[in-house]
Amino acid sequence: MIIEILKHALMITSFVFVMMLIIEYINVQTKGDWQNSLKKSRWIQYILAAFLGAMPGCLGAFTVVALYSHNIVSFGALVTVMIATSGDEAYVMLSMFPGKTFLLILILFIVGIAAGFVTDTIFKPSSIMIKKLGHKLEFHDEDECICFPRAEIFSQLKDFTLQRGLLIIVLVIFIAGLTFNQLGPPKWNWIKITLLISSLSALFIVSTVPEHFLEKHLWEHIVKVHAPRVFMWTFGALLLMHFITNYFELGTWIKANYLTVMLIACLIGLIPESGPHMIFVTLFAEGAIPFGILLASSIVQDGHGMLPLLAESKRSFISVKIINLAVGLLVGLVYYFARS
Repeated sequence: MIIEILKHALMITSFVFVMMLIIEYINVQTKGDWQNSLKKSRWIQYILAAFLGAMPGCLGAFTVVALYSHNIVSFGALVTVMIATSGDEAYVMLSMFPGKTFLLILILFIVGIAAGFVTDTIFKPSSIMIKKLGHKLEFHDEDECICFPRAEIFSQLKDFTLQRGLLIIVLVIFIAGLTFNQLGPPKWNWIKITLLISSLSALFIVSTVPEHFLEKHLWEHIVKVHAPRVFMWTFGALLLMHFITNYFELGTWIKANYLTVMLIACLIGLIPESGPHMIFVTLFAEGAIPFGILLASSIVQDGHGMLPLLAESKRSFISVKIINLAVGLLVGLVYYFARS
């Protein structure tokens, strides 16, 4: 049982790592130029904030926080991105129940835009908006990153660093595990094909990027910060859910206490950190909670996308959390009564 849970957690963590690596690569290649589109109009801000929030991981939320702290986007756009985002849990949900995850992302996208518009309509910008601050995303503009240095690739592989060698070995093992049915779905389907293609793409990136990108963006940011936390929370949640679902009549209790469970899920969603929400992701994957509770929890929680805002403006942080909690409870109640 422990071995199966460990393999499942490793598969999920590997998928999270691969997708984070690809998104980080795309972000550096574009140098963040797509952010400038947010300046054009309020509705473009909402739509792009929802799109950035829908991107798995913390990148989209961090981007909008940085833009908000410089008065480039509105407070409503900040609410939009925090409702639309699911943090690192989005990667996990995509690996566990992709169909339902796309539906969840679509609903969060729409609810986020509506909540952002209503927020800016009700609140005056001067009462919420913070002054221009010094927080910026780290794009390493001082060193222009050529992510495919054709003339240096051979020498990089010939004299590879410890970090590059470890990443290549991990990705090769993961690809072999997929190929020989030790990881992922037992049969070849679109999920397994997607895992294989994304893994091969990640192997190409790791093998070709320059040392600067490898160390600053992949090793320091993804490997040392995100991957261990995702693995620990995923393994812990899977292990906990195994004992809960096998030794307790959890489904019966949740059906009888739907509103209590929804309130608990939303309150846990207030924690500005990726991980606690994983409990409800795992419960939903096990069929122990309905979609409405996962939806309400996803609206309130925002991974660790809010942590930079906490450092910049506690007032804005608290305001966003209160609004998102209200929206999460409202949507959860609407789902509950619609299904009753």
